[in-house]
Amino acid sequence: MLLLRRIVLYRQICKLSLAPISTKAKEDALGNSTTHEPGETHFGFQTVKESDKWKKVHKVFEEVAASYDLMNDAMSMGVHRVWKDMFIERLAPIGNGVRLLDMAGGTGDISFRYMKYLQKLTTVARNPSHVTVCDINQNMLDVGQTRWERLNLHTAGDTIEWVCADAEKLPFDDSSYSVYTIAFGIRNCTHIDRVLAEAYRVLKPGGRFMCLEFSHVNNEYLKWMYDQYSFQVIPPMGQILANQWQPYQYLVESIRKFPLQNEFKAMIENAGFKCVQYENLTFGVVAIHSGFKL
Repeated sequence: MLLLRRIVLYRQICKLSLAPISTKAKEDALGNSTTHEPGETHFGFQTVKESDKWKKVHKVFEEVAASYDLMNDAMSMGVHRVWKDMFIERLAPIGNGVRLLDMAGGTGDISFRYMKYLQKLTTVARNPSHVTVCDINQNMLDVGQTRWERLNLHTAGDTIEWVCADAEKLPFDDSSYSVYTIAFGIRNCTHIDRVLAEAYRVLKPGGRFMCLEFSHVNNEYLKWMYDQYSFQVIPPMGQILANQWQPYQYLVESIRKFPLQNEFKAMIENAGFKCVQYENLTFGVVAIHSGFKL
């Protein structure tokens, strides 16, 4: 039965994937940059006013909130779970009085992994930890809170809160967190430099910034295959599984507009972070960037 359903899904995708990748899409997939007038930015491959981008991104995640986890599993064939597990492993949380700000963490994937880690430390004497799950989209936070109650990850003394806020204008005090994480969210922000500046501001001295984000495949043959899958399969899959084409078209376009690994590393350094490093996962499909406020 499962095999039959997969065959049916494959046939449906093939029917919806007849249009070739546009010349514009091919150019952007190859990394060609687009210049914008002052006050303009990109929304996928579209040029929009900076003041309009957050509204468009907000609408995208309102539309996909309910099917977000299903589509993550379908698009990555479950590999996103491995990426997130590795992200927490690289963070290597000590679990002793940590104050974690999980930005763009709406549905809770990163925060819940950290809380599961804390559950393993029940026999260890430690100070309680606190997690703030922050997202600009209340719909995503609502999904995360429902999951939180269902998963029952509560640990004695540890606390979690849910805050709807903009990554570019955080409502938190200076030097108030020891760890700042953002997973698959920073590319959706209008001003990445402002997001990084806010991350630096709210971190304590010695605090760590960690970002998990879609990035760029370096191998030309793998890149071609990845582009074909991204443009020809993911939007039709979104239409079939979530009744949403455009949000997933935006997804694959936004990945191509995100800075290259070294360029993003330089942006993190420009924000003031030290010891900045990155690690490619799955040939660069995603990358983990890390830095410290020293």
